[in-house]
Amino acid sequence: MEYTAITFAVENGAAHLTLNRPDKLNSVTAVMLREICHALDVVETDSDIRALLITGAGRGFCAGQDLNERAVSSGGERPDLGATVRDGYAPMITRLYNLPVPTVAAVNGIAAGAGANIALACDIVLAAESAKFVQVFSNIGLIPDTGGTFILPKLIGMARAKALAMLALPVKAAEAANMGMIWKAVADDSLMAEANELGETLAQRPTLGLALTKKAFHVSAKNSLQEQLALEAEMMRQAGYSDDYAEGVSAFLEKRQPNYKGS
Repeated sequence: MEYTAITFAVENGAAHLTLNRPDKLNSVTAVMLREICHALDVVETDSDIRALLITGAGRGFCAGQDLNERAVSSGGERPDLGATVRDGYAPMITRLYNLPVPTVAAVNGIAAGAGANIALACDIVLAAESAKFVQVFSNIGLIPDTGGTFILPKLIGMARAKALAMLALPVKAAEAANMGMIWKAVADDSLMAEANELGETLAQRPTLGLALTKKAFHVSAKNSLQEQLALEAEMMRQAGYSDDYAEGVSAFLEKRQPNYKGS
């Protein structure tokens, strides 16, 4: 597929997806959503890809929905934003959140609206110190979408999530890290080097076990302790039968670096 709104490449086992409309702060269009989903198809089906890194081109990560595509027409016709979410954002964010490889977001600038929630759907979020996260929806009478009402309270608690959503307050990277919204803030000029290294490091780790870890964390909030313990036992059985486990134990006993395959 020829990409026009993103770039996509694979290096050292890590896929690099860059939102690529820098003149529009990488605001999301229907074309961009389709291209992201196509890239996720590749990540899901190519066994050589064992991690995904997402960032934005230019000075921003993503400013959210391109409102030029969802404006009220001069004749007063209202766009069906529910269909936009149901048919566009929801399938994409579901796949990203549950992707069976570790995901990293490198937030290089403003992450607003859907852009913020795309980043927060990733497993590990790094942000440049100059970056900001804004749940901007309430400024135009909308609710957080792209999983925002699901992910944000889990990260920072309901009280903070409600306040940030209702007031549309920008959160600087360091503050986001302090409140547990993201993993950490890093110097602007070292963001991409650190993110690339992290992506490649994850790609070399036992990614089957990482995928199971992600699944276990995702359902832990709704499970009872006994349900979660039973799930851990089942997943531990699966992980224990994996080639990665056998390789990890052999490497430990032989005092060498393991060579994981993600299987």
